[in-house]
Amino acid sequence: MPTEEDHRKSNQIVLEAQGISKAFPGVQALDEVELTIRSGRLTALLGENGAGKSTLMNILSGVFPPDRGTIRFMGTPVQFKNTREAQEAGIAIIFQELNLVPQLSVAENIYLGREPLTRFGTIDYPKIHCDAKTLLTELDCEVDPRTLVQHLRVGQQQIVEIAKSLSLSAKVIIMDEPTSAITEHEVAILFRLIKRLKASGTGIVYITHKLEELFEIADDVTVFRDGKFVASRPLEELNRATMIQFMVGRDLSELYPKTPVKPSHEALRVESLSLRESSGQQERPIVNQVSFTVHAGEVLGIFGLMGAGRTELLESLFGLHPSTTTGTIYIDSKKRKIRSPRDAIKAGIALAPEDRKGQGLVLKMSVRENTSLSSIRDCETGGLISTNKESAIVDTFVQTLQIKTSSQHQAVGSLSGGNQQKVVLAKWLSTKPKLLLLDEPTRGIDINAKKEIYRLIDELTHQGLAVIMVSSELPEVLAISDRILVLCEGVNTGEFTKDGASEEKIMEAALPH
Repeated sequence: MPTEEDHRKSNQIVLEAQGISKAFPGVQALDEVELTIRSGRLTALLGENGAGKSTLMNILSGVFPPDRGTIRFMGTPVQFKNTREAQEAGIAIIFQELNLVPQLSVAENIYLGREPLTRFGTIDYPKIHCDAKTLLTELDCEVDPRTLVQHLRVGQQQIVEIAKSLSLSAKVIIMDEPTSAITEHEVAILFRLIKRLKASGTGIVYITHKLEELFEIADDVTVFRDGKFVASRPLEELNRATMIQFMVGRDLSELYPKTPVKPSHEALRVESLSLRESSGQQERPIVNQVSFTVHAGEVLGIFGLMGAGRTELLESLFGLHPSTTTGTIYIDSKKRKIRSPRDAIKAGIALAPEDRKGQGLVLKMSVRENTSLSSIRDCETGGLISTNKESAIVDTFVQTLQIKTSSQHQAVGSLSGGNQQKVVLAKWLSTKPKLLLLDEPTRGIDINAKKEIYRLIDELTHQGLAVIMVSSELPEVLAISDRILVLCEGVNTGEFTKDGASEEKIMEAALPH
């Protein structure tokens, strides 16, 4: 039985931020915010994109200093000059935007800058491989520690980030959207690990937009809005509606704005689409004999657990795997051979990828340059780019999609996640597609930004666009889709109309038998 002393220690304040303010050119990112982290407890930090959550986490982990305010760690005022100082003190952070070196191995990334050395002063590779393997095993990850990170999928890279944090034996661990790109199995492992960390006295800051996760792992909730502190409460005093109210300052009773559309002609027909993956001497189907149709004005939702082949299905439709894809594709009832993204664009297909920063945008380029990237020929006059034409096209999308940017010249990497996603959509909508493929279009964006994306999808279907949307969030799939296709291990295991679908039926089809 825990003693009163154990209980006191488990609620000891390990990290406290008071009156923290931070301004960047033209933006007051934080204005007198506060945050308290206690040992053995998980504090969920909530807020829309742009609320200041990541800015505070960067301050706490030593990325940059605050303009004003006080940080106390284990009761002592501190101001870390860099991330190494924060790590050495006992604060680790798992970034949402993966902070890994693709050209290095898993083990090298985990111990980067902290490599154990042999007596000759060289890196002790047997030790870091062994230690990394131990951490990965704890996370139920079978990746070889010697594998280069660039060969891992996003979900596997997220596990490496978590392993790197665990290797620090930190007193405080900051987790920024740690479940945004991992499988349900990996989420379950992470949650078990979180409970072990809390039991050992570790204080955890947990940033997420998936509110349903909190009822399993959180103890306290702190909410920011527009760079200001809004509220801090024990989780037991809150429900989902209250948390949303704090986050957005209003009641979001209409989170999913969808209005009826009568689908028209068949925009896409897919017959027996398969994608195989070669691994050594073995071949396995990632997508296996999948057939379906989509009509203009219709949203086809695709659901499946991680590894079901959802992303690969969209990539195959977009011509990204020509040598390993078989099957027949019809656009507007005409057979089309899609052997490259160029072929797909010519056929009227656009793909907004899951990894918007790695595959959808060039972060150092401006909003204007990113938006016009796929339709640059429409901006030409006499073989040269007309800045007037380009600006006019981009301005139309900035206004239509309500992209919040200081100007067309702002670097897209400095925008919030929701506005970056809008730029990705603007880039592809500028090609005037017939079919829009959306892979996790609301991953990692806040509730209000999600609503804006849903509104846009609704408007596009009213304009006659056919939409295929992959999503890991069942409520989202059920609310936005007109029909739902379920994949399991690359196979179509179910198809449901909007009226005939339920969470139970979809999950039953998605689970392996």
